[in-house]
Amino acid sequence: MTHSYLSPTGVEIAFVLIGLVTVGSALLVVTVQNLVHAALWLVVCLGSIAGEYLLLGAELIAWVQILIYVGAVVVLILFGLVLTKATIAPTTELDVKHRLPAALVAAGAVGVLVTVLVDAYRNVWIDPHAAIAQGSASANGAALFKYWVLPFETLSVLLLAALVGAIVISRRDKLAAATPQGTEADD
Repeated sequence: MTHSYLSPTGVEIAFVLIGLVTVGSALLVVTVQNLVHAALWLVVCLGSIAGEYLLLGAELIAWVQILIYVGAVVVLILFGLVLTKATIAPTTELDVKHRLPAALVAAGAVGVLVTVLVDAYRNVWIDPHAAIAQGSASANGAALFKYWVLPFETLSVLLLAALVGAIVISRRDKLAAATPQGTEADD
């Protein structure tokens, strides 16, 4: 069976539509001024990436995406917002002052990336059903524990340090508020 870009299948159409949701929600993550709304758009973005993994036949990676990224990382971000008492309302401090140069640099980066990808994969047809063996639990486990152990452990330490840092920052404010003015706290 010959494939053509002019006669897409239902899976390919769903892949493009979910990809558009991913790109749209990713743009909203970085453009919305409310941090809680940005975290919620991040949930949509990461969830749609999990949908893309399902369409590619990598169910294990899709569930890991949902459990770790959507579940743990977004909850950690929201937990950090609550503990640090960060301003969650729209603020002008977080607004980008140079939107036009930033948009031009982003458009240039997207143009270069699209050009490189189109040039690299112009005559290549990827069959998702042939790639299922690479997305299986045994293949992913072997790759994780053979090649990606150090980055995996580094990421877990980084997330733990962020959580401990948020707790320390929130406790410091409580200790400062509990100390009466004019007296020093005993060490």
